[in-house]
Amino acid sequence: MTKPSKPNPPHQPTKPNQKVVAVLGTGKIGEALLSGMIRSGRAPADLLVTARRQERADELRTRYGVEPLTNAEAAKRADILILACKPQDMASLLAELAPHVSTDTLVISAAAGITTAFIEEHLAAATPVIRVMPNTPVLVDEGMSVISAGSHATAADLAHAEDVFGAVGKTLRVPETQQDACTALSGSGPAYFYFLVEAMTDAGILLGLPRDKAHDLIVQAAIGAAVMLRDSGEHPVKLRENVTSPAGTTINAIRELENHGVRAALIAALEAARDRSRELATGNNT
Repeated sequence: MTKPSKPNPPHQPTKPNQKVVAVLGTGKIGEALLSGMIRSGRAPADLLVTARRQERADELRTRYGVEPLTNAEAAKRADILILACKPQDMASLLAELAPHVSTDTLVISAAAGITTAFIEEHLAAATPVIRVMPNTPVLVDEGMSVISAGSHATAADLAHAEDVFGAVGKTLRVPETQQDACTALSGSGPAYFYFLVEAMTDAGILLGLPRDKAHDLIVQAAIGAAVMLRDSGEHPVKLRENVTSPAGTTINAIRELENHGVRAALIAALEAARDRSRELATGNNT
């Protein structure tokens, strides 16, 4: 398939070699990517967006100075397409895009569970496709985006994906066979920590603390522990042992966690999330 020639945009990109990126689907993740790319130095003239509702399109134009287009128009003009739609909408979106996408367009999917093979089957032969699993901390530029190459994606394509998603956090390349595990661990991961903070806050209330004080104590403990894990280079067991004095308060709490099977429950929970990611890949959205 020969890619149609691209019409001249109203505003030319500010950098001669700058890729034009289109974000198709501007929910929370899509908008986070858009704002992150602008903060990292991309000009709004190099960015295109799509939105289902006119009010949303007007909001994005006003907020970021970008040009909202239809999906087909964005596909004709963009060098990189980011598909930030829901998994159940992917097939219909690809059908809409297929006539306008060819081998000189890099397609990046941020839809959970959708394989690169599925996308490749719906587009022109040899179209480069990359699968990315971001998590919600991209909203505060602290995300982790796990990146896997499809059959035709090159090292340069991977570098482009890292450039885009690196604007909102860290990136990690993995084989696509590991994507379901990464979805369970990283994509869903923030929810587990929120669940833990919720439970610990309730425990603080039970112990006699006001909710706001219990919340502040737990959130700062979480932030401090995360920074120590990131910056110290120490194994988490070592960091935990540093807090765990013989016959002290912490070891008593750890014993209760083990008695209640918290470690086993976490492992089972992640296995369940991985299995659900596999189901989504087969088209089971129920």
